[in-house]
Amino acid sequence: MILSIESSCDDSAIAITEIATKKLIFHRKISQDAEHSVYGGVVPELASRLHALALPKLLESVSEYLPHVKAVAVTNEPGLVVSLVEGVSMAKSVAIALNVPLIPVNHLVGHIYSLFIEKETQIPLDVLLVSGGHTQYMRVSDMQNVELIAKTMDDSFGESFDKAAKMLGLGYPGGPLIEEWASRGDENAYELPVALQDNRLAFSYSGLKNAFRLKIEEEGELDEAKKANFAASFQKVAIEHLIFKIKQIVRDRPPTLLGVVGGAAANKRLRSELNVLSEKYRFELLFPKMEFCSDNAAMIGRVGVEAYEKKLFKNYTNFDVASRANF
Repeated sequence: MILSIESSCDDSAIAITEIATKKLIFHRKISQDAEHSVYGGVVPELASRLHALALPKLLESVSEYLPHVKAVAVTNEPGLVVSLVEGVSMAKSVAIALNVPLIPVNHLVGHIYSLFIEKETQIPLDVLLVSGGHTQYMRVSDMQNVELIAKTMDDSFGESFDKAAKMLGLGYPGGPLIEEWASRGDENAYELPVALQDNRLAFSYSGLKNAFRLKIEEEGELDEAKKANFAASFQKVAIEHLIFKIKQIVRDRPPTLLGVVGGAAANKRLRSELNVLSEKYRFELLFPKMEFCSDNAAMIGRVGVEAYEKKLFKNYTNFDVASRANF
């Protein structure tokens, strides 16, 4: 079995994955949403302290499986360094105690493999990653060969939802809140700009964020109906920009398979728009199960299984936290 640990941001998670069958034996996550919602976003130092409390509890809950663990997989990049170090420190300790190899896992590769939890891999494929920290379009040849086609120039898709929700006083995390309020609003109530209407293969949400702020200030006091209209208008344009740029990528080189991963992959409006795009350009869409869209240890364990089979281990004495992705 593989023991996997995820602590890249504000979710503490541990999983146990069976190597031979890729079956997920155990998975549990402790969210910090309630603690961070007071501040309207993640506070790194608070996240680190909460990981220090949650991870030992999670490890205790998998004690019965530890004698069967053959390797420990842990997220070591990218993410909040103060959060990453909590998971890496625990992973090193467990690897030493069990005398098993340590497997470093890039968090973004973890999201790619969220598509294959309890499944065989379907690679090569294109991948759209939309989360609170990242917006990227990638071509994946294998777990060690990922070509970055386009990325955000500033804010990520998910981050823009968090900031929009904060401006409207809806709370945190913003993604599900904006989607919920948008379902009750008029998406044509407020006109907002769609960024980068040119041939650049990149994403951008800072301009939309600023225009949204100015529109709110112009409107003045907001009742629930206006907040719903703002949420709907924001969601419409944020997704319109994403689809516009993806269309530029796939019209010249349509993928056979496009995986959509990350916390924002759960957005129903985005899924619907991508389905329309896939029918037009004739490619298949692949999504993780809803429970595995956001950060989780099951996806880290799935990478761990692949790495274990390829003997991609690290010596725990020289393994360290990194703060940037390899691609």
